[in-house]
Amino acid sequence: MFARNVGTVDRIARIVVGLGLIAGFFLNKSGSPWTWAYLIGILPLVTGLAGTCPAYSLLGLSTCPAKRP
Repeated sequence: MFARNVGTVDRIARIVVGLGLIAGFFLNKSGSPWTWAYLIGILPLVTGLAGTCPAYSLLGLSTCPAKRP
């Protein structure tokens, strides 16, 4: 569907950040009404696992290494 546009380092960073935010959702005991905001971690987790980022596609960006002939 989408071309891969997320490089290895970017993928690892997205997965780590995504898992950290989701863990924060489950570990947060404050009962704050903003606790649900940690679920934004689903986005970097999914884009990191899929290796593609729709926002990068729209902006014409890529962190993948250049393809060599």
